[in-house]
Amino acid sequence: MSKNSFGAKSSLEVSGKSYEIFDITKLAQANSLPFSLKVLLENLLRTEDGANITAKQIEALASWNPESIPDTEIQFTPARVIMQDFTGVPCVVDLATMREAIAELGGDPSRVNPLAPAELVIDHSVIADQYGTVDSFKENVDIEYERNQERYRFLRWGQSAFDEFKVVPPGTGIVHQVNIEYLARVVMVRAVNGVQRAYP
Repeated sequence: MSKNSFGAKSSLEVSGKSYEIFDITKLAQANSLPFSLKVLLENLLRTEDGANITAKQIEALASWNPESIPDTEIQFTPARVIMQDFTGVPCVVDLATMREAIAELGGDPSRVNPLAPAELVIDHSVIADQYGTVDSFKENVDIEYERNQERYRFLRWGQSAFDEFKVVPPGTGIVHQVNIEYLARVVMVRAVNGVQRAYP
């Protein structure tokens, strides 16, 4: 929950629905920031907790001067995480291991989940064993599933076990294409304390 030191928490009505937002225009200096820094400013306002993200950091970013030497570290909490299989599979292994450790300590393993929506795209994995026919692609995808069935069973388990974790199967496309065409959102919406929150 944001400390809301700058009174930026507001609401936005869209098609009869109300969304909680953090309005960067509550900081006068925000108007002159480049767009990328405006996105970072909204992120800081929304995630300000007084410890990891402070009013001082927000003020430092809002008063950014392109000619000055940066002297304040700025935190960032991503709205979502997109991974390829080379980095994503180890992350799922880590989450599964953490769940196992929590269970051994007597805790509730289902509480271990990604903090932000996580999407894993399995790309560059299909090998061209078959070629030159109409069915070559389908045959190659089938061979890929057969070769790596244990891996894909594990990822399928991960998708059903963890909240807000999705897996895009092999043969769908490369991560950049899949991200732009199917996964990327301009505005994220997430329920926070019973309220729908919209953010970039």
